[in-house]
Amino acid sequence: MNPRLKELYYSKIQTDLAKKLSLKNKLMSPKLKKVVINMGLGTDGNDKKILKSYSDDIAMITGQKPVVTKFKKSISNFKTRKNTDAGLKVTLRKNKMYEFVDRLINIALPRIKDFGGLSSRSFDKFGNYTLGIKEHVVFPEVNFDKVEKIRGLDITIVTHGRNNDHNLALLEEFNFPFNKENKN
Repeated sequence: MNPRLKELYYSKIQTDLAKKLSLKNKLMSPKLKKVVINMGLGTDGNDKKILKSYSDDIAMITGQKPVVTKFKKSISNFKTRKNTDAGLKVTLRKNKMYEFVDRLINIALPRIKDFGGLSSRSFDKFGNYTLGIKEHVVFPEVNFDKVEKIRGLDITIVTHGRNNDHNLALLEEFNFPFNKENKN
């Protein structure tokens, strides 16, 4: 069964974007490629119990087992050693990507305390939109009672569009709650 957001994109959003952006073909309209979720653990990555706990949390949030990332070099001021555990990363594609974006927009973001909207300026030069969430417990899959320490998440949404205006129009069609004051 296809996710609700995927069906909405192919039935309505794709043709609406082609008209709105005056594209020749609806297949030229921007689309989502993948979503990357990253959680840095720092020195807590050395503790296998903590690593397993956060790995289970991310697996529940995304529906996919995370990959453990490693430090690339040793830095004494940060108390890091080369090839020790640094954090967790998950890359979502296809149906799981659409399901995650749907839960992010409709469930997780409205649960953030004092949420004022997302910045529309968080695009990089490649068309990737990155947002940070300070508390990973805003997702309902995480049991708040079992969490030892609240961690932040970095979410990067990789899009395929001609420029950042096209990518912004795509995310607006998906009902991302952008802050109206920050608009370009």
